[in-house]
Amino acid sequence: MGEWLASREVDILALQEVRATPDVLSKVVTEFAEQAGAEDPDSQWHVHDHEAAHKGRAGVAILSRKAPVETRTRIGDDRPEDDGRWIEADYEIGDGSLLTVVSVYAHSGEVGTPRQDHKMRFLQYMSEHLPQLAQRSDHVLVLGDLNVGHTKLDIKNWKGNVKNSGFLPEERAFFDTFFGDAGYVDVARSLAGEVDGPYTWWSYRGKAFDNDTGWRIDYHMATPELAGRAVNPQVDRAADYSMRWSDHAPLVVDYNLP
Repeated sequence: MGEWLASREVDILALQEVRATPDVLSKVVTEFAEQAGAEDPDSQWHVHDHEAAHKGRAGVAILSRKAPVETRTRIGDDRPEDDGRWIEADYEIGDGSLLTVVSVYAHSGEVGTPRQDHKMRFLQYMSEHLPQLAQRSDHVLVLGDLNVGHTKLDIKNWKGNVKNSGFLPEERAFFDTFFGDAGYVDVARSLAGEVDGPYTWWSYRGKAFDNDTGWRIDYHMATPELAGRAVNPQVDRAADYSMRWSDHAPLVVDYNLP
């Protein structure tokens, strides 16, 4: 990951499934900056994270070149299974307006188990909170692993997954709301058009990666004006299986901000 980050001039990086304590994360980020040849690696990134209640699980973070003016964690009720899944950071941009960036990691879920109940409750929290965020901030950008493919274009083998968590009709209905009444734009889809994928996750099993049998479950969700400033979406897919450093690939989008 350090090599990828050194090759990318990103200003804000959202991480999910961090699975580490704050001190470990900060150390790793400093090592990345050292690998990139930074003169002062400790000052290259501002690191803000939300650790999961259960060690080694979940965890989200936002890394930024510029310090945020405020950060917040958690969404909905204070439940241990929801810890490490939501963090917000506010940034003042060039024209004095406020940009709120969110890193989110939705539950993976499992049909017929409490894990699916947790997931559905969390998606409900999102549907309630997203409109509130849009009211309090000039621009909102939600980044992360939402563990749901919204439409048939988002999963290569959608027919085999209609009864599985990640493509259930009741999960996808929340995304109809996110990109409907809640007023957010699916940035990567709006820029890519009605094409398969581009996928962001592939199972480690079998030939899923080699055959591009993937899922598009990582999103940039933006308020409309911000979405209108988006260009150049790219999924940084590894050149081959041996070069992967995650079962996900980074989704990078440029935003023309003042």
